[in-house]
Amino acid sequence: MPETCARAVLFDLDGTLADTAPDLARALNRVRAAHQLAPVPVELTRPYTSSGARGLLKVGFGLGPEDERYDALRLQFLDFYAVEICVDTRLFDGMAELLDRLDGDRLPWGVVTNKAERFTIALLQGLHLDRRAACVVGGDTAARAKPHPDPLLHAAAALRLPPSACLYVGDDLRDVQAARAAGMRVLAAKYGYLGDGGSIESWQADAIIEHPREVLDHL
Repeated sequence: MPETCARAVLFDLDGTLADTAPDLARALNRVRAAHQLAPVPVELTRPYTSSGARGLLKVGFGLGPEDERYDALRLQFLDFYAVEICVDTRLFDGMAELLDRLDGDRLPWGVVTNKAERFTIALLQGLHLDRRAACVVGGDTAARAKPHPDPLLHAAAALRLPPSACLYVGDDLRDVQAARAAGMRVLAAKYGYLGDGGSIESWQADAIIEHPREVLDHL
């Protein structure tokens, strides 16, 4: 069973730690412009942000990985995103204060995301968090990405802690599934993107939070 007192906090990135939707929407709209298509409002792309290129190309072009145009569009999308990865991305309201509190209490925190490691590190550098994070695990760091537990187990090992001593915070059903499989307590961030995993109440997280400061209530 997971420990009742967390000795480290792990965060998903997109939709949990930071609001990356504006920069990802810009990259999508640059691809659309290259194909003579009108921009898609960020309000429409926001719910798909946690699914990365796959989710955004779905809403922007109606394509999935099985389509023959998908790989070329995905590469184009990632090229645009790499150039402007941290222009309008911001920490969610209250997250900076939460991280300061964790640092002040000497409670290590890290990032576990399905975003590729090269983009994750570049984004954390842009947010000036790369040297503060105790561990950073991208979608290609471990053998398998979430919802498999591998990334969370990798993070726990990097922190030299049992998985049960870590608390994970995420805004997608895959985050809860990965944490459950890894033996970690997990909080579902209702302020995030939420994706297409159905009602957040059905995810069976240990608790649902509506603001980052509520993480402190579960340590």
